[in-house]
Amino acid sequence: MANTPSAKKAARKIERRTAVNRSRRSRMRTFVKKVEEAIKAGDKTAAAEAFKAAEPVLVRAAQKGIIHRNTASRKVSRLAHAIASISA
Repeated sequence: MANTPSAKKAARKIERRTAVNRSRRSRMRTFVKKVEEAIKAGDKTAAAEAFKAAEPVLVRAAQKGIIHRNTASRKVSRLAHAIASISA
């Protein structure tokens, strides 16, 4: 347990930050899941629309430090490739 006032404050800050990060990570995963479900269903237009919404969320997550920027780039690239490979 934190003993000093500065350690107690740090613990409070970490708790708030963790809640924000958890929310952002959940939001990102939800957007990615919508794209993946549209791809799995074979609906190219729905997948493209979902991807258009998901890409900025992934980039923002990388900017905020939720995921590494290369991870965000890789996810965007793979989703885009999967959408392009859907036979329309």
